[in-house]
Formats: sequence, C-alpha cells, structure tokens
Amino acid sequence: MTQKTITYEYERIADIKRLKFIASHLQQEIPAGGRVLDVGCGNGVISRHLGQFGYDVLGIDISQKTIDVARSKNTLPNVRFEAISAEALTAQGERYDAVICSEVLEHLDRPGELLKVIYDSLKDNGLLVVTVPNGQGPRELCVTRPMLKARNHPATWKFINKIKSALGFKGTTVQSQADNLDHVQFFTRKALLDIASQHNYRIIKFAKTNFVEDVFPFSLLTKRVKFLQKLDCEVAEILPIGFTGGFNTLWKKKA
Repeated sequence: MTQKTITYEYERIADIKRLKFIASHLQQEIPAGGRVLDVGCGNGVISRHLGQFGYDVLGIDISQKTIDVARSKNTLPNVRFEAISAEALTAQGERYDAVICSEVLEHLDRPGELLKVIYDSLKDNGLLVVTVPNGQGPRELCVTRPMLKARNHPATWKFINKIKSALGFKGTTVQSQADNLDHVQFFTRKALLDIASQHNYRIIKFAKTNFVEDVFPFSLLTKRVKFLQKLDCEVAEILPIGFTGGFNTLWKKKA
C-alpha cells in the first residue's frame, strides 16, 4: 500500500516545523475523520494541510478578504472556510475534537475572551493547539517591539517602510492577508501557563520553534539559504526554552 504524499504550502522551515507539530499531535489524539476547528485560519494553510490527513476541517476568520483567499486555494471537499467569529460559531452549539489557534492570541486585546469561546467549542477530551511568538524571544525583542515604537514617530516610520519595501518585505504574510497583523500581547512561558489556568485549561506540552533566523539582519541571509533556517531550528532545540522565537503548545481542559 503506497503512502500518501503530504504537501506543504509553507516554504520557511520554522513554519513547516509548526505544521508538523500540529499534524503529528492531532494524529496521536484524533482519528481520521475527526472534526477540527481552525480559529483565525487566515489564508487557510493549516486547515488545508490537516485536510490531507482526512480530518473534517472548518477554518474561520473575521476577515472576509482572507477567507476569500483561503477558499480560492482550497481543493479538498473535507475542508471549508467561513467568515464568522468564534463567538457566533459557538452560538450554533457545534463541538470539535480539536481546535487550532495558531499565531492568533498575540493579536488580540482580550485573548481570554477567545479562550472562553474555544472552551465551549471543544469536546471535554478534545485537544487545543496554541502557537504564539515568545514575547521575550529574539524576534519580539529585536524586531516587533521596536517597530511598534517606531510607529509613534511618523518620519522614522516612513523611512523604515521605504527600507522594507526596497528589501522586498510586504505587509501581509503567507498565513494571512488581514489588514492588521500587529502584536499586542507578548506571552512568556509563565504568562501562557497563567492564562491557560485562569480559563480552566492545562498545558501538557511546550515545544520550541526557531532562534534568530527571522531577526533582521540575519533574515536577509536565512530567507535565501534554507540550510541556515534548518540549522537555526536545531539550535533552538539545544538552547533553554526562553531563547526560542515561539511556543508550540498542547492544551487540555482541566478535569
């Protein structure tokens, strides 16, 4: 029996590492055909990837623009996309074997509100996968926070945008076409443990992502040399967890 070839829409090694983390743990916990909700699905890359494993996937996002992109790229009958909020979906009473919340919480002013909604959408023995940047990691400290501060100075921000444009950086990402991708939360490991506990979850696994490959000026080189991206992810596995660029985590409802 030939094994099905799994394809990846992502090209960056850290993004593929995150996809593999999500898919491998779902396969351990959720049988094929299980129902999966991808909250804040963006362009639908994760949803379509999980659909390759036979899961019944619903990707939701409040941005109609990004849902239109997700639908245009989808060819899987077991994957669908809706421009709807998690709150509106929960009101329909649907429950899921697994919920994916990948690179979402850091964009929310009140992430706890979403976690409450997810709690009601997740089966009692279901699996919640949360991925977020490390709020004290290299990229957030050296890139994200300085960029947010620079926005308060129009002349500086205009100059930075000219440089970014010249270097080929865009305002959108492979994951999302949403208009605003600002980070407003900066989660440490302790902060994640605290917010999980406050909303009746327990985190059963923390995993690392990368180290400095997406920090300027290293990113200029690693963007073009895949081996350096791979090496950077391997270095992250050796270093203490506080040095990782992001957290890949598994959550369960408390008994």
